[in-house]
Amino acid sequence: MTINFRFLMSFFMVFITSVSVCYAATDELDFSNFAITESGNADLTTDSVSLNPGAEPITVNNFDIAGIMLGMSFDDVETLFFKIKGLYAPREKNSIVYSIQKEWKYNLDYECRQQGIVAPAELEKCINSLAKNRGLLYAAELHLVRENTGETIVVYFTSNADDNVVWRVLYNNDVNEIEGAHEKFTDQQEKKILAFWQGVLDKYGAPNSGTDKWISTNNSYDPMMTAYYGSLDLVDMGRYTSDITKNIQAARENFQAKPYAF
Repeated sequence: MTINFRFLMSFFMVFITSVSVCYAATDELDFSNFAITESGNADLTTDSVSLNPGAEPITVNNFDIAGIMLGMSFDDVETLFFKIKGLYAPREKNSIVYSIQKEWKYNLDYECRQQGIVAPAELEKCINSLAKNRGLLYAAELHLVRENTGETIVVYFTSNADDNVVWRVLYNNDVNEIEGAHEKFTDQQEKKILAFWQGVLDKYGAPNSGTDKWISTNNSYDPMMTAYYGSLDLVDMGRYTSDITKNIQAARENFQAKPYAF
């Protein structure tokens, strides 16, 4: 449910099909610290967007959520939250999730099977080893938490084919939760929602598309941000799509088929 801007203004007036749990941490391929998943389709749509009457495009690329902007490299984001103490910290387990684009994983599966490796555990180890050595294994997600407020942020990164940079930042808090059916809990929730929305307006200004979107252009593949009850979704669908396309093309060109001769 997206935010009803008129409703809220009246009050002012009064996140990958986990395939396996293998791990990667060292050059010796000690897969013991990080989860590895196969990249999947993003849970996003590209519904059409348009500017509100009289509104102008916004440079959404300049937006940040807790200091994280679209296009930032994984290394910069990692430094920001692993080496500098701030409001957010990496979650306790599997804060970094590594991934292999599925087209490359299919290629590597074929290569490993050509070597006679068929046992599931050995096959997975072979695929992950080849992916790591060839730069196909990449940091795909970073999970952050703010313990005292229950806020969470998931940062999504492109593959190494597109320089492993941020293409999506998904923020969530607890304003959509309600503790019970009593009137006091409803009242508390409404006040939390208002406080959150006021903070959003103070930081990003009024939406320029509908009541809940900030858009760069009318092209839904360009950077945009959407506000929901207790959530912000900053995304560059164009960058994500470009990354997927690059990997599909490269995987097709580099598939190591048998040396057929005829």
